[in-house]
Amino acid sequence: MRVPLSWLREYVDLPATETGRDVQAKLVSAGLEVETVEQLGAGLKGPLVVGKVLTIEELEGFKKPIRFCTVDVGQANGTGEPQEIVCGARNFAVGDKVVVVLPGAVLPGDFAISARKTYGRTSHGMICSGDELGMGDDGSGGIIVLPPEHEAGTDAIELLELVDEVLDIAVTANRGDCLSMRGVAREAAIAYGLPLRDPALLDVPAPNSAGYPVQIGDPRGCDRFTARTVTGLQPEARSPIWLQRRLQKVGMRPISLAVDIANYVMMELGQPLHTYDRSRIEGTIGVRRAEQGEKFTTLDGAQRVLDAGDLVITDERGAIGLAGVMGGANTEIADAVADPETGEFQGTREVVVEAAHFDAVSIARTARRHKLSSEASKRFERGVDPQAAAAAAQRTVDLLVLLAGGTADSGVTEVIAPTGPRTIAMPADHPDKVAGVEYGRETVVRRLQQVGCDVYGQDDLTVTVPTWRPDLGEPNDLAEEVIRLEGYENLPSTLPKPPAGRGLTERQRLHRRAGRALAAAGYVEALNYPFVGEQVFDQLGLEADDTNRRVVKLANPLNDEEPALRTSLLPGLLTAVRRNEGRGSHDLALFETGLVFHPREEQLVAASLPVDRRPTDEEIAGLDAALPEQPRHLAAVLTGAREQAGWWGKGRPADWADAVEAARLVAREAGAELIVQQGQYGPWHPGRCAELRVFLESAEGPEGEQGNLVTIGHAGELHPRVTKAFGLPARTCAMELDLDLLGEAGEGTVKAPHISTFPVATQDVALVVDQEVPAAVVEAYLRDGAGELLESIRLFDVFEGEQLGAGKKSLAYALRFRADDRTLTVDEATAARDAAVARAAEVTGAVLRGA
Repeated sequence: MRVPLSWLREYVDLPATETGRDVQAKLVSAGLEVETVEQLGAGLKGPLVVGKVLTIEELEGFKKPIRFCTVDVGQANGTGEPQEIVCGARNFAVGDKVVVVLPGAVLPGDFAISARKTYGRTSHGMICSGDELGMGDDGSGGIIVLPPEHEAGTDAIELLELVDEVLDIAVTANRGDCLSMRGVAREAAIAYGLPLRDPALLDVPAPNSAGYPVQIGDPRGCDRFTARTVTGLQPEARSPIWLQRRLQKVGMRPISLAVDIANYVMMELGQPLHTYDRSRIEGTIGVRRAEQGEKFTTLDGAQRVLDAGDLVITDERGAIGLAGVMGGANTEIADAVADPETGEFQGTREVVVEAAHFDAVSIARTARRHKLSSEASKRFERGVDPQAAAAAAQRTVDLLVLLAGGTADSGVTEVIAPTGPRTIAMPADHPDKVAGVEYGRETVVRRLQQVGCDVYGQDDLTVTVPTWRPDLGEPNDLAEEVIRLEGYENLPSTLPKPPAGRGLTERQRLHRRAGRALAAAGYVEALNYPFVGEQVFDQLGLEADDTNRRVVKLANPLNDEEPALRTSLLPGLLTAVRRNEGRGSHDLALFETGLVFHPREEQLVAASLPVDRRPTDEEIAGLDAALPEQPRHLAAVLTGAREQAGWWGKGRPADWADAVEAARLVAREAGAELIVQQGQYGPWHPGRCAELRVFLESAEGPEGEQGNLVTIGHAGELHPRVTKAFGLPARTCAMELDLDLLGEAGEGTVKAPHISTFPVATQDVALVVDQEVPAAVVEAYLRDGAGELLESIRLFDVFEGEQLGAGKKSLAYALRFRADDRTLTVDEATAARDAAVARAAEVTGAVLRGA
């Protein structure tokens, strides 16, 4: 919301010495976020005056039309003689009043004006457009043409209100009242302790039966509708300069007088209005829900297919407006057009003014459904004062009568669905408890009354909430009002005292350790949105029945092209690599840790939890059961050089081994033994893909035993088809694993090993297995069977030959046993070796070679 300081002063008598920065500080202290204070006319220096065009000479022989003009600027040039000016614009004629900047002046942007020779003539100044003066778009598309009543030589800086300060306020979603001058003025009045001249306090005639007929078919969608009629408008009437300038300062473009007045009143009072050309309305105005598939053309010329949830304004023909969002082209105010024969202007001479109150949720859904956010919808979504509708309609009628020469019809239509005032019961000391500050009852009552509340009671207060504050719904809201007006900066700073033993969970510690370890290894963390489109799974080369293709879809996605939650971190990381590659960064090592989302087999609907008490453990469990599974994954992507070349020697490119090493690094942080074996999955190259596995005690093993190897991810070089689909460099490598499963397999925080002083006992073993059995799997079960005495295990020989038999291979391992408290005997070491061989033989079918 843009708030001109000059306009704000009409409602609050701010001290004359107060600048925009001073007002900004006061409003920020009161809880409004004033982002910037724009200095309009900064650096502007006159003379800048009104001029009357006396003559126009068309200069020929140039690539574009050029005009040599003489302009009467009164005594502003010191001589009273006409000013000679060269101009290229063509939207003015002899006799028009224009804005002229004379030599010696400085325009915004430090643009100094001087007499100079151009197109064979000397130009003594410049005829100005709105953009050149920093006014913004005035709708003319060229030179400013002023109304004829302004005298030549009049100071244009003051006339056009070029010097001002504008506060740009970021209004939060709950403060719709501050999307108006009235609401901001109320906040300023409270902040300065000054009275407010409420622009909504107008004498409004009582409703009667002579007004334009209105019928509301959906009282829940529209609980108030005010209609007023103004006749005898002058189609040629233009918006006065002050009205156009105020609209420009708040960021709106002047269009026509009737539309400008409606926009002006909306910015002043916060009540969106719409003006209909009465001659184009047929019959009674109605409010109803649209029919599914009904078609309607809005003011922007777009034909829209309506939904049954859309609220529409109608006449006997059908829809004439999308309620609370945008009017229809079929009742648009007609532009004034002069009759070439009589010179009489034709256009809209009668209007019906609509000031209504619509359901906020309905308007928000309609605006999003049609991707049609308007100034009106922004206000209705955040809450509009229903009591301001009649005053806004009256203000609009008054301005139409004053500026357009119209006559107010005596009929006043006001259809209202009865509603009672909203009241909140609150202990008088509730704000004290919330803030930890003793305000006292008098301060609480005074602050609530400043907001507009009616307050009754002593220790227990009954508070009637003002209609312009729909966001006040419970005692905590009232407490917040008291606290913000007393000043957040006045709250004491106290550090929380957490109970002992409530630090990070083991899952959180692993997350941090893994990130730090990868960062220390040269990786850079990337944070990506968790949204994906389902076409990305085709790009990753996933099989049609892959479980990662089952996604959780969003009911209201931010982007229609990405309507689902991710099941893998790779799409976001690969997109980040492509973006960085396109910007010249070719040597990349990125990683990300984050949640992925998998729908549950049974889709449950979450129950609404109570708000008047803490939910029970069963209710929380039911809510968790309705949520998708959300394991935490870790992924890394590498491309380009892993080691740079230099005086120290040759560099080397990143390859699949670096991706595997990244997984090993994370596994070490988890205290888990990572088993790496050849694999094949989706996006990875079939000959350069490693399957990452861990031993989980909780997993079910062969024949129902507890403990088994579980696949937690893959690492290696991406498939050429995947790199091509994502636009990545060839031989890009990636790794992704389930960090939660890895943490479950680990021993928690890695502890420093105990160094035994007793000697080691070495036992070698050679096992014959089928060729398709990975050596890493055999090693894992040897380790599992050997027990605590095993210090290390190493594969030192692989043999294949005819004497082993077809499809067989021999794996030779060196096992090192050591005890912390004694020297192992040969029998103890042999027993541990035999247990290891027995476990491997049980699971993998291994046979001791030579047995």
